[in-house]
Amino acid sequence: MKKEIHPALHEVTAECACGTSFQTHTTAKSLKVTICSKCHPFFTGSQNLLDTAGRIDKFNKRYGKKA
Repeated sequence: MKKEIHPALHEVTAECACGTSFQTHTTAKSLKVTICSKCHPFFTGSQNLLDTAGRIDKFNKRYGKKA
């Protein structure tokens, strides 16, 4: 690596909007995030699945080939 062209790397405590904090490395002096793995719906299992079959049927009904 070339000398003196890379930004300084800091060890900071990232703070989430839900109140969780964790240690990480970044070039910023502080880090505040709006969502983390403790409150993200994918990781908590509370994500809502869309009814894709109903949406596809609705699309085909509206724009599909007509007999």
